[in-house]
Amino acid sequence: MKISCIKSNNDKQNFNFLKSIGCNIVELSDLETVDKTINNLIEDKYKTIILSNDVAGFSEDIIKKYKTKEEINIIIAPRKKD
Repeated sequence: MKISCIKSNNDKQNFNFLKSIGCNIVELSDLETVDKTINNLIEDKYKTIILSNDVAGFSEDIIKKYKTKEEINIIIAPRKKD
């Protein structure tokens, strides 16, 4: 199963552990491209996509579109407490 995480390139807290064990981490400089990035990951056969809470707010309809699809898992990671 292929797993990818999407976060802002300014985010220094989220997904550090997953990055250290070799998971694909996509860092976005333009959060408006999150829907396109999710589509690209799905085309590349990623089955689980984890979004940081901040990035998820920029997805217009992709999360809703895949919410009921069993073959794709879109997960929104909760915000880390400072």
